[in-house]
Amino acid sequence: MGEKESSWLFNLIAPVYGLFYHKQKKHYAAIVERVKEQMDLSLFETIIDVGCGTGALCSVLNDRGMTVTGIDPAKKMLAIGMSKSENKDIRFLQGNVMKGLSFGDNSFDLAISSYVAHGLEANERKRLYAEMSRVARKYVIIHDYNKKRSFFTSLIEWLEGGDYFHFIKHAEMEMKDCLAEMSACFSEVSVVQVDVMANWYICKPMDYRDSENHLI
Repeated sequence: MGEKESSWLFNLIAPVYGLFYHKQKKHYAAIVERVKEQMDLSLFETIIDVGCGTGALCSVLNDRGMTVTGIDPAKKMLAIGMSKSENKDIRFLQGNVMKGLSFGDNSFDLAISSYVAHGLEANERKRLYAEMSRVARKYVIIHDYNKKRSFFTSLIEWLEGGDYFHFIKHAEMEMKDCLAEMSACFSEVSVVQVDVMANWYICKPMDYRDSENHLI
């Protein structure tokens, strides 16, 4: 699916996503709390959520005291996040990671992306990984499906015609093997199961040299 078609689709279905905003926020909050022993986000200050949609995850991160930037191609998705009073301190921006993020190298402590990678083609995922690695000082977190998929999820992803089935089989390895401009995207990839059918793929950017290790 091309960029224009994707933005058009997500703008169209934004009101449906909006109906689940609070449920989604509660779900993300539970995950962030659950994974604290492996990755305590409260130890970091700045984060960018790439493909933030309605901003539910951004809102959770903001509630935990982080300075949050959310970026998404779909204006109507962003409008839902901006309409919530609790999100007034979040910077929401329209943009597409496939065209490059409009931030300098190492602009954020962390970069996170939730349920974006599986919907991209392999070459697009490489672009996602490389850009997130470029703007993140310490860690990149890819929140996405693992192999424990449900029949309903498999059916929907098959109908959408994306690269979901390849992604869930090879996610960790393709992140470890990711090369951009002849350099590796990540120096290390750790996998933490955060839900029955979801993992956090926690990746260190190649130029990460901080001796303080927050990943247990």
